[in-house]
Amino acid sequence: MKIGSEQNYLTKMVLGMAACGCFTGLLLLAGCNQPAPVDTKAIEQTIKNADAQVLKAVTAHDLTTLLSFYANDAVSLPANEELLVKHPDIQKSWATRLIPGVSISWTPMYVDVAKAGDLAYILGSYNMTTKVAKGKPTTDTGKYLAIWKKQVDNSWKVEADTWNSDLPLKGK
Repeated sequence: MKIGSEQNYLTKMVLGMAACGCFTGLLLLAGCNQPAPVDTKAIEQTIKNADAQVLKAVTAHDLTTLLSFYANDAVSLPANEELLVKHPDIQKSWATRLIPGVSISWTPMYVDVAKAGDLAYILGSYNMTTKVAKGKPTTDTGKYLAIWKKQVDNSWKVEADTWNSDLPLKGK
């Protein structure tokens, strides 16, 4: 081997080793920047607790507290109503239910949290009884679904919700 080609070979070897070292360093740095694992069980409990607080507000007919759990850009898909995309419309819809003589309760059955830890949904069953001045009370049972999203301030708010009856439509 000639001296010039030995130098070329050594130069290539050193450059190759440097490139491998840089690549390995980048891989290590990428591994170090991984976010901490998301505690989905803790988020699940947070959503269950928030859902219980919403139910408490509904039971107390406390519209202000109830609405505080909705995100500013929330949408609601109430049973037998149009899609609601503005807070004032969501407020009006709930105001028709949070009146004397109407009793609403629900039972969460399942919570699922996204792996990223920024979205979760809860689903369950509800019961709504309306006591009329004359006649028998009417009871509706059904299911509900609420999608919760982690906000910039780390609080959780409802981004979308819906509910619908298990009862057959009248006249069918």
